[in-house]
Amino acid sequence: MTPNKTLFTAIGIALLGACAQKQKFEKIDVNYPEVRKSDQIDTYWGEEVADPYRWMEDDYADETKAWVTAQNEVTFGYLEQIPFREDIRKRLEEVWNYEKLSAPRIQGDYQYYYRNDGLQNQSVMYRRPVDGGDEEVFLDPNKLSEDGTTSLAGSAFTEDGKLFAYAVSVAGSDWRDIYVMDAESKELLEDKIEDAKFTGIAWKGDEGFFYSTYDKPDGSKLSALTNNHKLYFHKLGTPQSEDKLVFGDDDNPRRYVGASVSEDGKILAITAANSTSGNELYIQELEKANAPIVKVVDNMESNNYPVDHQDGKIFILTNKNAPNNRLVIASLDDPNPENWKDVIPEEESVVSISKGGGKFFASYLKDAITEVRQLDYEGNLERIIDLPGIGTAGGFGAKREEAELYYSFTSYITPGTIYKYDIESGESELYNKPDIQFDPEKYESNQVFYTSKDGTKIPMIITHKKGLKKDGKNPTILYGYGGFNVSLSPAFSIANTVWLENGGVYAVPNLRGGGEYGENWHLDGTKLKKQNVFDDFIAAGEYLINEGYTSSDYLALRGGSNGGLLVGAVMTQRPDLAKVAFPAVGVLDMLRYHQFTAGAGWAYDYGTADDSEEMYKYLKGYSPLHNLKPASYPATLVTTADHDDRVVPAHSFKFAQTLQDAQQGDAPVLIRIETNAGHGAGKPTSMQIQEIADIYAFGLYNMGIGFK
Repeated sequence: MTPNKTLFTAIGIALLGACAQKQKFEKIDVNYPEVRKSDQIDTYWGEEVADPYRWMEDDYADETKAWVTAQNEVTFGYLEQIPFREDIRKRLEEVWNYEKLSAPRIQGDYQYYYRNDGLQNQSVMYRRPVDGGDEEVFLDPNKLSEDGTTSLAGSAFTEDGKLFAYAVSVAGSDWRDIYVMDAESKELLEDKIEDAKFTGIAWKGDEGFFYSTYDKPDGSKLSALTNNHKLYFHKLGTPQSEDKLVFGDDDNPRRYVGASVSEDGKILAITAANSTSGNELYIQELEKANAPIVKVVDNMESNNYPVDHQDGKIFILTNKNAPNNRLVIASLDDPNPENWKDVIPEEESVVSISKGGGKFFASYLKDAITEVRQLDYEGNLERIIDLPGIGTAGGFGAKREEAELYYSFTSYITPGTIYKYDIESGESELYNKPDIQFDPEKYESNQVFYTSKDGTKIPMIITHKKGLKKDGKNPTILYGYGGFNVSLSPAFSIANTVWLENGGVYAVPNLRGGGEYGENWHLDGTKLKKQNVFDDFIAAGEYLINEGYTSSDYLALRGGSNGGLLVGAVMTQRPDLAKVAFPAVGVLDMLRYHQFTAGAGWAYDYGTADDSEEMYKYLKGYSPLHNLKPASYPATLVTTADHDDRVVPAHSFKFAQTLQDAQQGDAPVLIRIETNAGHGAGKPTSMQIQEIADIYAFGLYNMGIGFK
């Protein structure tokens, strides 16, 4: 495609609402800006590969900034001409405007919880005395910046609740600053940690806390490679420059290092990994002077995470010799895996573990649906918890001495509801049900199983209004992820209600690469098997079409991050499958992803072009950026953000520009670049609402469907 090619979106006529009023969809002209191509050529295993937009990887360059400005002008100029765009935004704002309350947690003499009155950009942390009294604001993140783009990104109290440390993210960045507060007076201490990243906060009594960060990278903090993660201890009252290095080795770097301290304060557990799956495990006894750091697991072939410590024994959740996970017990005297004993053995369903009130809570995924069991510390089953329905339950955490805990329950048509649970009796009582403009009785959410290309059965949950006509004309969003052992279990989205009430269908398949069926399911969607994920997603779209839920003219593909890769790969392999594509913050350049920020840590799932000629050819064979060729592609709205330092925006920049070059059809190719935002976490409410309004407006307009 030549620069400045005028693009026409010709859409036609659609019926709006029961009144059958006809609305004309006007043609929208799109004039793409002129863009420079460089003569950059890379050689991989003897093969030359052009990368003409390599210069876009320099996020600080004036040329890149000018390109961003020009593309946003085109994109927002287009979006502003969609007549019902503002109607969608207003409706989203209406349904979003309800009180949101988190489950409370007891810390010291107070009960703490988050609340958002409806449209606040960030939820506010409140507290009230345990023995009764008025609530008060404890920490309001909305006061940390004028535009709401500064957010809380992790926090921790000391065990006695007297000190509070919290991490702050600016504009969605993964780099955080940590502050310390006297919880009683709410006064900030002088302690401040700058530039922590991928960190937790683990207190050692009231002496100080452990945190993780990288050495400052050369070049841009938003895109430069970060490879050597280290664990430090900050002693209160001392400057950061004096913080003690606890774990980290320049000669043997680990990309991800984390720490936790057991509830009794006796054990420091350290996890170390080079990828998103598999980790070493170390422990240190904190009450013993100069106690060594003891290696428990000396390789990264399995996932191993501490759950609790009791009487010289540590409980570990592991998938070592157990793809669906098991809980084991190990002695501090000899924690070698050869001596581990099962407490909760592996079963057919994948399990995760939490604890509270001296009990374990085992949460099993059965076809992506939650079942929760309560067990004692010997692994004896006490009960299967009676949940409010079929969906996703989470929370189930409390301190050892507490008699109650809180959990949440949700599904695609059940707003997140909080229950108080009596650990002794097993009785649940409603704690908070949101007052929301949505009637679940008007909708249905059903699980189906369809067959992928190689014969594998894949579950998918399809949600829509009751009485839906399967005439192939329903606007449908097919949402997927399929990677990194992440499970997509049913969860309510306030944004989805606006799509559903407009007659839309929302479908979510549980693709291989995810964690719904354990590590084997995950591995079946990694490296040289990654095509399985794309095949699963394509088959999901074909199922929806064959069953009459929708047709290619009314289907939209949506996914973010690894899901953005999914959408990018599928729309290049099957440009005829869908009318619209929404690749968000996607990993789209599979030959260079590992050269930015923490991207090298994703190699467990993807492999890299440096691994072997076979791996290079496989990656190039599906890399969305490298498989664009002159063709008719779906109407595409790429979304990213200028402060995304997880999946750097250059992925989206290069893909969008190359797609504009390759587009031979009439459908628009736009990129929406949010400023002062990152990968997604901490994004203020106002930004979320406007972005979703733009996505829905773009999708419906290009399907020729109005908004009622």
